[in-house]
Amino acid sequence: MAPTPDLAAGSERQSASDKHYNTALGYLRAFIIVLVILHHSALAYLPIPYTPVFSLAEHRHSIRAISPVNDRQHSVVLSLIVIFNDKFFMSLMFLLSGLFVWKSLQAKGRSVFFRDRLMRLGLPFAAMVIISPLAYYTTYLQIGGTTGPPGYWHQWMSLDSWPAGPAWFLWLLMIFDIIAVRLSALIPGTSDFFRKMPSAVLRGPALFFVFLVLISSLSYIPMATIYDPNWAWWVWGPFTFQTSRIFLYMVYFLIGVVLGAYGIERTLLAPDSALARRWVIWVGVALAAFLMSIVTGNPSARMNQMLVSIFFILSCAASSLAFLALFLRFAGKRRKVFDSLSVNCYGMYVIHYVIVSWLLYAMLKAQLPATAKGSIVFVCALLLCWAAIAAIRRIPGVARVI
Repeated sequence: MAPTPDLAAGSERQSASDKHYNTALGYLRAFIIVLVILHHSALAYLPIPYTPVFSLAEHRHSIRAISPVNDRQHSVVLSLIVIFNDKFFMSLMFLLSGLFVWKSLQAKGRSVFFRDRLMRLGLPFAAMVIISPLAYYTTYLQIGGTTGPPGYWHQWMSLDSWPAGPAWFLWLLMIFDIIAVRLSALIPGTSDFFRKMPSAVLRGPALFFVFLVLISSLSYIPMATIYDPNWAWWVWGPFTFQTSRIFLYMVYFLIGVVLGAYGIERTLLAPDSALARRWVIWVGVALAAFLMSIVTGNPSARMNQMLVSIFFILSCAASSLAFLALFLRFAGKRRKVFDSLSVNCYGMYVIHYVIVSWLLYAMLKAQLPATAKGSIVFVCALLLCWAAIAAIRRIPGVARVI
């Protein structure tokens, strides 16, 4: 079996130079990181009503806290990109992150696996928390902060929680890894169970889609009825997550673990699978599900939360399968530029929020349409992050972590 690259620097993170590197899934991992950078580049241009705030605390508790920088210009195109990404890309990140867990756990043992995960997830998480004040200094400047770094630091230390941007993904992934470790210890014969699972659900895209939707519905809909799906977050210091989606993300991660334990070459993720051959169908299903989710998610529509949640789940599952199908079908051939992106993408994830924040701030006074501004921020952030991490990884020991 060709090992699967872990999205967030797994315990045996595959490099693009490894002869066993799974090209399609490795490039999909890199593509999702690119989507993350695009997502954060576009958030400043959402059509959110502008309400002046005068302190970091006010910003943290306002609807505009969705981005460190908020531009008064809006873009429908960028808003659609944000909405589309939000339907699926974090769930798919967790699924990909689970694919290689079981094989690594079985090969290394629980102690070594945990130690490696702590290093490769814990250290970057700590780095993201440490540099996060640099990203939010732009917020301080935008709200009119005039007392410089001392005044900013005073406001920062007075916050009831410390925003750390996308760092939440890393610590939550660490929790899910711990759950996988505990399951391997508590449930005897787990490996045999995985190997003997019926292949119909894991090989057939349609059956897998139905299974994914059913399990996702059980994990998401009850939480979405209790917690606001858009704005309810659990917060403790720098540790945060979107409350309604916590079990949804865990389900996608554990499904990834099951696929990896069963054997990728035996599932719908095989290069010659029905999923790859029928990529057109899954792209069509994803587009249809996304359009329906937009209609049901419109506040003016008289739809209840249950229906909104159902179409969110459908769009999430369909888009995840569509991108898996596209990359399995078309991304099997190695390219040096994509190899480079794949090698550097995890480090890019770690540093991009600060760079995007300052680029957004620099574009505030630019006399350009919002779509043009967002596009410039995205391209510049992608190139700057890529170049910076390529240089940073030359420092001895850094490449072992990111």
